Amino acid sequence: MTGVTRTTRAPWRIWWQQWPDWVHRASTAWALAYAGFGTTGALSGTPLLHLGGAPGPPALGWGVAAVGALAVLACGAVVRYGPRPALRVLLWVVCVLAGAAAFGLLMDVVTLVFGQGVDSGVAAAHHVLAAAGALLLAATARSGRRPSAVAAVQAPSVGSRRVQLAACAGTVAFLPYAAMKLIWASGGTFAGMTGEEMLAVSQRNGASGIWLSLESWGLDGTVLLAALGVFLLWGLVRPWGQAFPRWTLWLRGRRVPRWLPLAPAVLGAATLAPYGMFGVGYAALSTAGVVEMRRGDFHSSRDALLVAWIGMVAFALYGVALTAAARSYWLRTRSASADAR
Repeated sequence: MTGVTRTTRAPWRIWWQQWPDWVHRASTAWALAYAGFGTTGALSGTPLLHLGGAPGPPALGWGVAAVGALAVLACGAVVRYGPRPALRVLLWVVCVLAGAAAFGLLMDVVTLVFGQGVDSGVAAAHHVLAAAGALLLAATARSGRRPSAVAAVQAPSVGSRRVQLAACAGTVAFLPYAAMKLIWASGGTFAGMTGEEMLAVSQRNGASGIWLSLESWGLDGTVLLAALGVFLLWGLVRPWGQAFPRWTLWLRGRRVPRWLPLAPAVLGAATLAPYGMFGVGYAALSTAGVVEMRRGDFHSSRDALLVAWIGMVAFALYGVALTAAARSYWLRTRSASADAR
């Protein structure tokens, strides 16, 4: 005798599971909005991109409009003809362009968390819009690959040895960075700069009251963020990250959805890995004497170079480790197709 158990699914859950049916049109709507956003910025002379903290040329808005127009063509063709291989390639190209345009979103989130204003509200809105488009385009590119059988969720597992070694490297890379920041926060001197001088620099750069309060308590906001980042990194590698279990009542004992740790992981990896690797390359060129390191708020270029090496190596190694951990988590937690028979 076989018993049949009937389960009631929430409407939003049914709607989410049917994402291949609506994501094409959602991507098309985004592409139209993105093209309009770029055109409006170019015609009004409003900078949509910031380069090194300074507003970029308003003419770059035409590039944003061109990316949006290309996305309109690709998404419209997918709606009409389905996700064919050539269209998938085009979608991934536009997805990469949108992801590059979203660079800086993590910095915007960090400044808002600590109560500081962003450099430009328009540029921050562009980062959010571009990031949403990158997600929609990636989902559209993968929409035709539905599992042909019943899906069975894999049990929590551990990342491979290489991924765990990468996580160790990403964790250790933050130790000199955290030590440097805590020395300044506790009033000590490092790279020729005292804690009082660094506090004055933070005040001059418009640091928020929350940030300055943490500094007065001997804490540094970036060190706290680094600790959260390391927690996220190991959550993607260890089994407890898959089961993250049952700590939050609103989940009612269910496992955390995959996208919850993956979303900040992808955002952090896409920001910190290229930023850190570019910074390491620039520091190497400066060490070799090819380019000159800007002194900035430090007393000498040599001091600025030392701080740059510590920070950029930390960001680069952590960004690469987070990329490997996110990929491992994605592969280990995805549904395994079971034979329908």
